[in-house]
Amino acid sequence: MNEKSSVRILDSFSFNPKSKTCPEPCRTIQNPKFVGFFAIVVTFALCGAMAEAQQPKKFARIGYLSMRSAPSEREEAFKQGLSEFGLVDGENVQIEYRWAKGKTESLPQLAAELVRLKVDVIVVPATVAIEAVKKATTTIPIVMSAAADPVGSKIIASLDRPGGNITGLSLMAPELAGKRLELLREVLPKLSRVAFLAYSADPATGLFVKEAQDVAQKLRLEVQPFIVRSFGEFDDAFAKMKSQRMGALVVTPILVAIADQNRRIVDLALRDRLPAIADLRDFTDAGGLMSYGPKIEALYYRAGYFVDKILKGAKPAELPVEQPRIFETAINLKTAKQIGVTISPEILARADKVIK
Repeated sequence: MNEKSSVRILDSFSFNPKSKTCPEPCRTIQNPKFVGFFAIVVTFALCGAMAEAQQPKKFARIGYLSMRSAPSEREEAFKQGLSEFGLVDGENVQIEYRWAKGKTESLPQLAAELVRLKVDVIVVPATVAIEAVKKATTTIPIVMSAAADPVGSKIIASLDRPGGNITGLSLMAPELAGKRLELLREVLPKLSRVAFLAYSADPATGLFVKEAQDVAQKLRLEVQPFIVRSFGEFDDAFAKMKSQRMGALVVTPILVAIADQNRRIVDLALRDRLPAIADLRDFTDAGGLMSYGPKIEALYYRAGYFVDKILKGAKPAELPVEQPRIFETAINLKTAKQIGVTISPEILARADKVIK
């Protein structure tokens, strides 16, 4: 086709809507009724998109109840665990923190607050706090980040099939009582009497005492429980330990988890030159002689997995409760020197952390 014929063909088309040579789409679009209708459709579409953009994002809400007074490395580990599954506080989830500040009597009220907020899941560590949340709700899923012995405390039916609305992680604390007593005996070969400091408000106290006494018989040790009903009874308890010539001290987890009381216990043990051990590294960091137990930050990190599963629709009753996989021994050499205890090089070599 030459250039002149091309021009003639183009000239044969008219873009006048009344012209018969105007293409059909042209005539349709120029129809005033259609133009008006089209404008309305576009307007509604734009308004809908703008309204959708202006609506706040729906965050999943995570309740978090702790015996402590403020965030620590544990809470940071929990948030890191959430981030592994793309859950970020302030971006697509919102964490509602509640701090008991060491006051067990405030737990029921704080648990009720989280239930009233209608959070999607509640994360809670200590057994005494878990029981408070369990009484507050039977429908909101509960994730235990570090329960002492959830089966023994009758919080869940079994590790494999917890049942109800609770799942999470077990601290295995009572079962490790034997290991802590063995470590004390290894450091103090002539040890014969051991004090066991516990808190009456902790539902796991009976389990701790029984396990320690059972193991003590095999090691030919005498374990004497000193159970305080309030934190004001520590001075009296230590006075009795001294009068009864206790050779060492074991401290239950809940007393170590409450930072202010942990420091108080360490100070009293140092004053009386009493070798002491607990299950959490917080104890040796504060000045206690030794600790042996699960790496607590690893448990809090793993709690993020359970939260993610539940937010995606998993039922707590069908999520097996997990036990610790990482354990650590910590020794405070500075404290050992202060109270006149010699730690052998063999024991130091096995420690995961030595504070000098």
